[in-house]
Amino acid sequence: MKKKRLAIFVSGGGTNCENLIRYFQGREDVEIPLVVSNRADAYALVRAERLGVSTTVVTKAELADAVNVLPLMQHYGIDMIVLAGFLPLIPNYLIDAYPRRIVNLHPALLPKYGGKGMWGHHVHEAVKAAGELETGMTVHYVSPICDGGDIIAQFPVALSPDDTVDDIAEKEHQLEMTHFPHVIDELVSALSSSEN
Repeated sequence: MKKKRLAIFVSGGGTNCENLIRYFQGREDVEIPLVVSNRADAYALVRAERLGVSTTVVTKAELADAVNVLPLMQHYGIDMIVLAGFLPLIPNYLIDAYPRRIVNLHPALLPKYGGKGMWGHHVHEAVKAAGELETGMTVHYVSPICDGGDIIAQFPVALSPDDTVDDIAEKEHQLEMTHFPHVIDELVSALSSSEN
């Protein structure tokens, strides 16, 4: 069976990126050969390099042109792209090249608190402001509509009125650490099965 190769796209600190790399390390069926960031100062790049994964920076302007990205994906033999805190919108050419094989993590229970400008602390602040009694994480396919792709999995967590924005962020982040690798694992297995 051909090993499935994943690229992780990141913009920030990279805790999910590191979690995924560690989860799949040593596997015979899955490999993460590449981490891509739109920011040269993203700490995720440091985390990936420490774990022996190649990294590259693709600026937002470079991302807009297929000639910069598709050859890179081909060079590393990428089968699936995982967005783990990647902020720029994915261009249509990449969605077309990887139909239902680009997956995003969103820190709320979509369709609530999704769309342009809704990322990171902005999401948790909106959840707090609305007085929600639960939040959670959503894993979804990437489509041309921001946070509008089909939902793959959701995991809720209860909130208390006393929870601060930081408390909400931490509760949701724990869900990411626990569930995101398993969801990606299931998607890779399904991808492998569909090709056999």
